[in-house]
Amino acid sequence: MAGTTRITVTLPSEQVAELRMITDNISAYVAEAVARQLRHRRLVEELDRYEREHGAFTQEELAEARAALLGLSDGRST
Repeated sequence: MAGTTRITVTLPSEQVAELRMITDNISAYVAEAVARQLRHRRLVEELDRYEREHGAFTQEELAEARAALLGLSDGRST
């Protein structure tokens, strides 16, 4: 199990009320949201690095990636 650190976070009251309606473990919910945002940031940074090194993605590459992400294909061109 990963270590934890207790911190204080200030949220708008409306958000806290809504969180309490959907979960009894706000810490876990917030931790997952933070993890998702960190993964997104790392992905954006990696895509930016790739484009700097190899040039912009083509429309075909983007279409293939969208299809793969949406489960519409296996991600390989035909």
